[in-house]
Amino acid sequence: MFNEGFLNEYQEVWSLPLPDIPRVGHGWSLAGSGRQRARSCMRAEVPSLFLPLHTLHPATQLMKCLQRIMIAEEASGCQVPHRPWVSIRRVALLLLLLGMVIGCLVCSVRLTRKQQVDSTGWDLAELQLNHTGSRQDPRLRWQGSPALGRSFVHGPELDNGQLRIQRDGIYRLHIQVTLANCSSSTWSAKPLSATLSVAICFPTAHSISLLRVNFHQSCSVASQRLTFLARGDILCTNLTPPLLPSRNADETFFGIQWVCP
Repeated sequence: MFNEGFLNEYQEVWSLPLPDIPRVGHGWSLAGSGRQRARSCMRAEVPSLFLPLHTLHPATQLMKCLQRIMIAEEASGCQVPHRPWVSIRRVALLLLLLGMVIGCLVCSVRLTRKQQVDSTGWDLAELQLNHTGSRQDPRLRWQGSPALGRSFVHGPELDNGQLRIQRDGIYRLHIQVTLANCSSSTWSAKPLSATLSVAICFPTAHSISLLRVNFHQSCSVASQRLTFLARGDILCTNLTPPLLPSRNADETFFGIQWVCP
């Protein structure tokens, strides 16, 4: 019933020692465990001895089995799992670091510019007269805003029409006041002692006159000087009543500029 020649040939091939097959790049061979793998593969390839006569030669089946084992080992040893999220994470980290560097540079540039502006005396003001109605108070009140035209305030503050200093230092003061409805023929009715003065009126401990000019029967006076002012000082400008100053911004104005510490 069995093909005795086939079985004898099969047993002879099976009993032959398997040659050592080196593994390229891995440094091991199939000398020891190769027989067990080959036999398991043979069992997978030849599940029983009752094979038809036209089946492949057992030696050919053995070689195919060994080839499949080698290919499987190489594939399992060289494959690297593909993880796209690793690349995404690296790109996100690089973008985050780049954003932090750019942010630091922007902050550094802004801080440098601010320091440069502070060191060049940005504290300054150019004010216009804010006067309505008759004058009962000798103090003149001022206003400053780009909306008014050529007036502005950078650094100091206006407190009820008076200028409050916000930084210690030496300032250049300048002022000009022109009287309204004034002519040389009308000075006979004006007080001869009409003066314009600028003083520190607050705090009281620092109260001092900074400049004083007399009209001397003139319709306009102007003056300027350098003086030290401290943070919190309030400057007051006084005009002898009942003289009325002109509201024309080209004729009446008051300003200061920080020069140095």
